Amino acid sequence: MLTSIAERIMCCLTGKMTNSVGPLDSVESSDGFNYMEVKPGRVLRVKHTLPSRAASECPPSDSQPSEKGIVHCKRQITVYRNGQMVIENLGDVIHSEILHCQNGNVEPNTTLEVELSDFTSTTTQANGSINPSVGAKDMTPGKSRKRKRKPKKSITIDCTRKVTSCKGSQRDVVLFFIHGVGGSLDIWKEQLDFFSKLGYEVVAPDLAGHGASSSPQIGAAYTFYALAEDMRCIFKRYAKKRNILVGHSYGVSFCTFLAHEYPDQVHKVVMINGGGPTALEPSLCSIFNMPTCVLHCLSPFLAWSFLKAGFARQGAKEKQLLKAGNAFNVSSFVLRAMMSGQYWPEGDEVYHAELTVPVLLIHGMHDKFVPIEEDQRMAEILLIAFLKIIDEGSHMVMMECPETVNTLLHEFLLWEPDMPAKVTEAAHGEAESK
Repeated sequence: MLTSIAERIMCCLTGKMTNSVGPLDSVESSDGFNYMEVKPGRVLRVKHTLPSRAASECPPSDSQPSEKGIVHCKRQITVYRNGQMVIENLGDVIHSEILHCQNGNVEPNTTLEVELSDFTSTTTQANGSINPSVGAKDMTPGKSRKRKRKPKKSITIDCTRKVTSCKGSQRDVVLFFIHGVGGSLDIWKEQLDFFSKLGYEVVAPDLAGHGASSSPQIGAAYTFYALAEDMRCIFKRYAKKRNILVGHSYGVSFCTFLAHEYPDQVHKVVMINGGGPTALEPSLCSIFNMPTCVLHCLSPFLAWSFLKAGFARQGAKEKQLLKAGNAFNVSSFVLRAMMSGQYWPEGDEVYHAELTVPVLLIHGMHDKFVPIEEDQRMAEILLIAFLKIIDEGSHMVMMECPETVNTLLHEFLLWEPDMPAKVTEAAHGEAESK
């Protein structure tokens, strides 16, 4: 206790942190972790686990060619100057499964008309309940509304994706797990153990300043773009033919960035309590804008607040999970820099609407950081999305309900879309003609 008080007094006097992690010299470790230098002096700890099963048990999917799982993604996105966005799905769109949300389903060959200005006002009523009569408007196929005004931007997406099942022990499948602010790769312990035992190759990095990664003492090292480049280096180092991205909270933004940058390599994406499809911008009125020394003095209160808001319950089990997961164990300088560096104007609704990769959205019902309406909005914007709500979970749902989350992830990896009806009819017609 006296040591902690002395550290805070020294922090206020000198303005320097005593718990920062310095650069690591070695790039390999005997405890199962790798240390990758993404830039000079910028070293990230990475948990890389190879499949425990032999790869020959399940041959790659390329040896079993099939027409199943081919989805024609054709979408036209039009943005008008008043902030209105019209999404026209012209391809074979998979029917989205939206739990507890009645107005999010988008049928094939329909038009989705949404507002960019304030999405919460169009999806919720004053009492917070879902109003299916407002927000997304499903129009009759082929009868889109004619507009005389000139659009500000018009984007056309036309591609064909092959979405296949990702069974264990496949040599071309890698699962990436990316944590959020204040976390570490240790929060994924249950998921890493579960999928490595199933035969998957898993990769989980510590963000800069988190876990055992190095902590540069400069604010520019924690901007979204700096962290995104780190994740790009990790992805390029370990990626194979089919890659599954799993992100939590702030980590979802990096998964979205990678899926947008590498659409041919990213096979599926899982977003856990990631929030709505809005451009990132740091809040001007936030406790994290206070001086670093003040935040350091308030660190016990911040840790208690995170425990209360991050978990549905605050018992001894949750406290142990927080400690074992090494969560919210970062310096005040890193925490302040991370929160003020969340600036990503490109990541708006149009950016998310351009994604053609299948996405699983997982939301903890008791999450006090991310409202459920934001994930519902994300499900409306994305082309192929499945929203799953866990009633017993909160923001740290993968630690609170690991069995449920692991089951949902595994089912999503094994999911393979059926052939569209018109494609099946065309195939039968060709067979009969022959």
